[in-house]
Formats: sequence, structure tokens, C-alpha cells
Amino acid sequence: MKNRVMPTLIVGLVGAILGSFLMMLYASTHFSNVAGPNHTPPAVVAAPLTGVSDQDRIVSAVKRTKASVVAITETINGQQVVPVDPFLQQFFGQQGPGIVQRYKGRASGSGFVFDTQGDIVTNAHVVNPPTGGQISNLTVIFANGDHVPAKVIGVNIGQDLAVIRVDNYKKLPPPLQLADSDKLEQGQWAIAIGEPYELQQTVTLGVVSAFHRDEQVQGEGGRGLYDFKDLLQTSAPINPGNSGGPLIDIDGQVIGVNQLTNEAAQGIGFAIPSNTVKTAIPDLLKNPGVHQGTGTGFAGISLANLNAQLRNEIGYTGKDGVAVVQVLSGTPADTAGLSPGDVILEADGKPYTSAADLSKYIGSKKPGTTIRLSVWSQGVKKFVPIKLEERPAGQANPQPQQQQP
Repeated sequence: MKNRVMPTLIVGLVGAILGSFLMMLYASTHFSNVAGPNHTPPAVVAAPLTGVSDQDRIVSAVKRTKASVVAITETINGQQVVPVDPFLQQFFGQQGPGIVQRYKGRASGSGFVFDTQGDIVTNAHVVNPPTGGQISNLTVIFANGDHVPAKVIGVNIGQDLAVIRVDNYKKLPPPLQLADSDKLEQGQWAIAIGEPYELQQTVTLGVVSAFHRDEQVQGEGGRGLYDFKDLLQTSAPINPGNSGGPLIDIDGQVIGVNQLTNEAAQGIGFAIPSNTVKTAIPDLLKNPGVHQGTGTGFAGISLANLNAQLRNEIGYTGKDGVAVVQVLSGTPADTAGLSPGDVILEADGKPYTSAADLSKYIGSKKPGTTIRLSVWSQGVKKFVPIKLEERPAGQANPQPQQQQP
């Protein structure tokens, strides 16, 4: 019996080896075109999802992120001037004497969870009270209805960003992920989530409309203009109370912080780009407190494009350059010796003919940076180094049609 079984097993084993070799030889000659270069195995590519519409993705993005979007409420304790005779002021416009009275007001806004330490991102104007006022009863309201006391950690008025914190909240939702706002494309979906008019968890939809917008906002009590730079423009409606909430993309990542809307036109809202948030918020966490500056370079000059009238007034016959029309006292430009009537020919070796372009270049530099200007001054060409300061948040622009870097 053993003598019959062993030959059979040997024959079977040899047949299996021979069959495997022949199959490998056949595959190498008949399936070579499905392999990659140098006959390497083809790359594995995931099949595209089918049957998922943009609407489905938007709904999914909102569901994943809304738990991390919060409402912020507070009490503002301040002062206001009340006219002695309100009838005369209301109906005849007379500016009579007034009485300073204390008042309490309620304010609200939006925010979102930034990290696992309980830090919440919002706008500076949400938690920074009017001049002379103080806030109390600062409260974060989560999507589950929990009201949790909060405290202000840091405020940057110039960038309109702030961090507040809730301590030891055990049900803190996960932080939202920040997208790379430099990779945004015009026309892609933009979703605003927040608490407009104290209506909890409201969602509005639009698109990314434009980039690098600059907006001026009147300060409290008419004090100066706040110049907000490099904003993201969106058609997603942003209403009072939306301020500080996230503007997210179709994947649920934050592309901006909702800030303001243009009152003169419908469908134009602005948000602070997420890449600005990536740098500003860690700075506030490292350096708590209220910061007035913008983090951008400031020289203290007002610029204008050259035209025939301006050339005649200053006696400049050159082809290129940008005219200096005002120098603010005590600013870096004043210290460096620039004067109205000078013409800036170059900045750091690059020629300029546009006041807007030169203003943008100076504003792109960090405070403390020294820029080197080539300047025509009363017929003499000179080189002027200027060490930039931080642009004050409330620095007013003397003439709206000019650029003030």
C-alpha cells in the first residue's frame, strides 16, 4: 500500500509545481499591459463616489460641524449721553446739553471651538465693549443648550479676532479644522453658521466671491476708521449675530471667520481668512490681553498717484513714482525725513507707479522691518531707510481716495 501511495504523491507534487510555473509564464506574457512601468503592479485608485450631490455634502458638513459652533452672550456696562430735552433733538435736530447716564445692554455673537483646552475663537468686536464700557456675564451657549461661563483671553482689535475660554467643560465638542485659505477658488461653496439675531444654529449658503478685500469700518463713537485688510468676500448672508462664527467649505473645514456685511449692497459679506486665524490666535494665546495693532507694517504716509496737476504742484517731471501727499507727525516716515511733495521711486529696489500697490507692499511687511526707499525730493534723489511700526487699529485715513500705509 505504501509503495502505491508514495509515487502518486510525488507525481501530484511535480504536477502542481509545473502547473504553477506555466501559469506564471502565461500571466507574464498575456497580462503585461495591465502592469505599470517596468512591469510593476498597477496603482490602487479609489473609485469615485457616486450618487453624492453637493447638497448631500453641504448637509453632511453642517451636521459634522454645528456642535462645535457656539453662541456668545454678555452684558455691557457703559455710559451714554442722554439729551436734556429729547423732543427738541428728535424733531428739530438741536444739539442741546446732555446728561451722562450709566446703562446696561445685552450683546451676542458667535464663535467656534478652536482647541481641546476650551478656547473659543470669535471676533474682537463681539467681546470688546465700546469706549468706557466693561463686559460681564460672558457666557458660551453650546448646541446642546449648556450655558458655560467664559473669560476673555486675548483680543486683537486690528485683526478683529479674539479668544475666550471655558474652563473644565467636560462635554467640549471637538475643535474645527482650519483649511488653507490660500488654496480657495472663486466660486466654491461657502457655508456660514452662527446665531444671527440670536436665532440659534442658523445656516446660510453662498460662494467664495473674491479675495484680498480691504474694508473700512467706523470705530465706536465715530472715532477713526478701522482698516481691515486682506478679507475674504462671500455671498453667504452674514447678519448681526453671525459675527465670529465659522465660514466653512463643503468638507466642513473653516475657511474664514464671519466678520461683517456691506450695508450698501446685498450679497456682499466678509470673513477673516483661515490662514490669518492660524497665525493670530496662537499669538494671542502666547500674549494674552488687548492688542490695538494689526500686525502689519506702518510708515505714516498718505500716497497718491501722479497726475498732471500733482506733477505741476511739486515740480516733478520724471516718468514713474508715487507722490507723498501727507506725513503724519511722529511716525516712522516723519522720523526718516520724508515730506509732502516727495516722490517715492522705488521700495527695496522695485519701482512703483501705483499708490495702492506701494501701500499694499508696505502693509505686507512685519512691524520692525526696515524698508529702503529711493526718493526724489525737491530735485534731489536720495535713499531713505524707514523702520516700520505696527499700524494702529484705529488709524484714520485723512482722505478716502488716497492710500495710507
